[in-house]
Amino acid sequence: MKSTKFFRYLFIVFYFFAGINHFVQPNLYWPLIPDYWQNYKEVLNILAGVAEIIVAALMFYNKTTKLSAYLTILMLVAFIPSHVYFIKVGNLTVGAVVISPLIAWIRLLIVHPILIYWAWWLGKNLSTKNTL
Repeated sequence: MKSTKFFRYLFIVFYFFAGINHFVQPNLYWPLIPDYWQNYKEVLNILAGVAEIIVAALMFYNKTTKLSAYLTILMLVAFIPSHVYFIKVGNLTVGAVVISPLIAWIRLLIVHPILIYWAWWLGKNLSTKNTL
């Protein structure tokens, strides 16, 4: 179960810092939010950051690991429209970096399913009997 513990802590660190980054560099995320949510970009970015911090915190406690896993999966599914928008828009400029649609496809078809599987796997393999 050492690998489960490692992946649990990695999950916590990954989502905690991803969530914090929404507040540190919000302009990095605004271009990824579809134009039809133009009036809500700041609020959606904040909600995404808070959600990522919450799932990280919930994964830390044994009794809430499954809840964290399910909420993470829901959150990642909620992010799918942004990935589709990213593909539709084509090249997207984020700061000084131009990101190609290929990156969006890779995120949508490879990275996103891996993140969903990771959350599901942790939720399945961590029981309330395990200790940190």
